[in-house]
Amino acid sequence: MLAIKITEFGGPDVLRPIEVPTPAPGAGEVLIRTHAAGVNHPDMVQRAGRYPPPPRVTDIPGLEIAGEIVAVGAGCARWRVGDRVCALVAGGGYADYCTAPEPQCLPIPRGLDMVQAAALPETFFTVWTNVFERGALTAGETILIHGGAGGIGTTAIQLARVFGATVLTTAGSPEKCRLCLDLGAARAINYRTEDFVEAVKASTAGAGANVILDILCGEYMTRNLRSLAYDGRLVIIALQGGAKAEIDFRHVLARRQTITGSSLRPRTPAQKGAIAAALEEKVWPLLESGSVRPIVTRTLRLDQAADAHRHLESGAHQGKVVLTTAALGNPKHMEQF
Repeated sequence: MLAIKITEFGGPDVLRPIEVPTPAPGAGEVLIRTHAAGVNHPDMVQRAGRYPPPPRVTDIPGLEIAGEIVAVGAGCARWRVGDRVCALVAGGGYADYCTAPEPQCLPIPRGLDMVQAAALPETFFTVWTNVFERGALTAGETILIHGGAGGIGTTAIQLARVFGATVLTTAGSPEKCRLCLDLGAARAINYRTEDFVEAVKASTAGAGANVILDILCGEYMTRNLRSLAYDGRLVIIALQGGAKAEIDFRHVLARRQTITGSSLRPRTPAQKGAIAAALEEKVWPLLESGSVRPIVTRTLRLDQAADAHRHLESGAHQGKVVLTTAALGNPKHMEQF
């Protein structure tokens, strides 16, 4: 099969299409003929050598796919050959075929195509477990979402809105701010021209946000805590601004704040399966009704994975970028909002 390998750690040019053996599903796994695969920030961190796959997981990048099941391993009870699914995987998505633990597969929501479905797992799993489980966001609360125009951000804005929260978000251009507002944010803050701390205070009558979903950490930590309400929850899911920060914990104590975070990739299939079950029950009906939708703004062929990484690293993208395989006929680039 065709797969994209990281030939050495470095920039996008280290991603090369090569022929490798097609994997076989193990016990409790299915083999999926990949039609489309989502591209995510962790893929770029892995390519740079800072996010190794878990033990016994392929080093082929790619954390989410959509396609058709072509084989099932021993012990699989739900899925059959021919079923069309999307799946969260710990690696291997940038390939013609990919194995996935059965609990991490979900049916493609009615009305969505393979490209749209491939943009779901990584962001929807991440947002659900971090915003609604760890962050415990409830109706009537206010959430601040950093990077609102990206894959995680566009998902978090929609889900927070539909479950009754007020959404504030940051983005880096007027165009990205407009997208956030179109998706349901009450306030989109251009972090290049505005102080998000003051904007959050102004939007909440000084109270602050109940939940902050942070992809930056680093120098944002102090400013996040200043933007957080009494009993507020700061949820860290990425370290794009740096892995270390100096914190004055007197602020945390005085305002009874919680700092938490998580990484999805190392979790067990059973843990990821529990998230999948919650999504199928609570979020998949919203996708099928059109209340929530994946935002895919560009597709490229699998062998153009390096171009996809360049596009994400440029900061120009909005929503998700998806790679397509020969199984889908390799459509041309598209814009889809």
